[in-house]
Amino acid sequence: MTASVDPTEAEEGAVPTAAPLYDYDDDFQTKITALALRDPVFAQRTDGLIKPEYFANTAEAAIVRITQDYYEKYKKAPDKTVIGKLVRDAILDKRIRKDMAVEVKDKLLELYKTDISDGEFVIKEVADFARSQALTQAIMKSVDLLDKRDFAAINDLIRKASDVGAGETEGVYDFWAEIENRTTIRKEVAAGTYVHDGITTGNPDFDKYLYHRGWGRGELSVLMGAAKAGKSMSLGEFAKFANLKGYNVLYVTLEVHAKIIADRLDANLADTLMKDLTNTPFDVERKVKALHSGTGVLKIIERLSSAFRPSNLRRLLEQERAAGIIYDLVVVDYADLMTPERSTGEPREDSKSIYTDLRMIANASKCALLTATQTNREGAKAAVAKMTDVAEDFNKIRIADIVISINATTEEVTAGEARLFFAASRNSKSGFTVRIKQERGKMKFLTKILGEE
Repeated sequence: MTASVDPTEAEEGAVPTAAPLYDYDDDFQTKITALALRDPVFAQRTDGLIKPEYFANTAEAAIVRITQDYYEKYKKAPDKTVIGKLVRDAILDKRIRKDMAVEVKDKLLELYKTDISDGEFVIKEVADFARSQALTQAIMKSVDLLDKRDFAAINDLIRKASDVGAGETEGVYDFWAEIENRTTIRKEVAAGTYVHDGITTGNPDFDKYLYHRGWGRGELSVLMGAAKAGKSMSLGEFAKFANLKGYNVLYVTLEVHAKIIADRLDANLADTLMKDLTNTPFDVERKVKALHSGTGVLKIIERLSSAFRPSNLRRLLEQERAAGIIYDLVVVDYADLMTPERSTGEPREDSKSIYTDLRMIANASKCALLTATQTNREGAKAAVAKMTDVAEDFNKIRIADIVISINATTEEVTAGEARLFFAASRNSKSGFTVRIKQERGKMKFLTKILGEE
């Protein structure tokens, strides 16, 4: 088998170490590298299987090393926004040779355009390869043990090698072994250098109120409000902010037509009143296009509420993943309008089923899932809608990771203000209110934090 060299270990003058070459063609190795870089699910399920020395391309080997180091520390794939810094740091501390800098940067640009469909097939192939390599190494180690007639040790080596496979430690967290990593993260958080994996709300001051400094990946976040409280406006606003920061966003609308959602986003981005969009169409176009550089993918999917089930959303995400698009934020406008997989005829059970399935989808896809829910009649009348004011089913509160209610009196709406009450939160404090400034006519839900109450 051909030998290769791990480029990340070799400064000039270093003695190269021979290692087995990954026995797949260049295109397949590039696909593996792209998946490791861009797909958090792939990174999780192949954790510990892929080694830099398996790759023939030195730039790909270097990128795999960086992504693995990052995953080992933070248990996630690096975001596109931080990978540049990781590469620069690796060059500075000589984990990547200086003469490889341009090659690695060019390779990154290529990897973000690489087709990453058929991830499941690739995972299976990686697992088979890793198992084959592990067995080969175990057999080689067994030669010396055979001379010593240490059959128990040989059996143990072969058994462990045979157990190697994708996802073998998925979901397992070694509490005692991870204390140093937790300490490192806490030190970085205190120093302000830690890169949180939350999907930003677009307002750094508001992000601070959220445990992940944004909407949590693998979690279900819910905005609660009465009719016309601004639920859809808030969902559009947070989708916009995430997309402008480079995140891929899928917006599923079950009530408002996709073109109307697009009009609202145009008004927001162009800083134009909804009623004035037709007055200055070319000016709106110019302003919107000027903001497109550096954004992620933003797709608006319109579906009938009476026919859209969680399984439809799951298949939609799988189809997009097969096309190479992995979403960081999925917005469902809104969950109360969805149909359960199996209708029981009992609203509470059906609602519980929908919200449970949505949270499972968020967890499986490692995306942040943001939706909205109605308040009941008492909540609509109340000055502040609390968690007991949720419509139909209190299980929504139990299932969601965070629930924030939208509140505003007629006078506050006139003044362009609203109050966001943190009704429930799984990982941080709740029971407090944040007052915000808005521009409803321009579909801007949150323009400024006015203070905490």
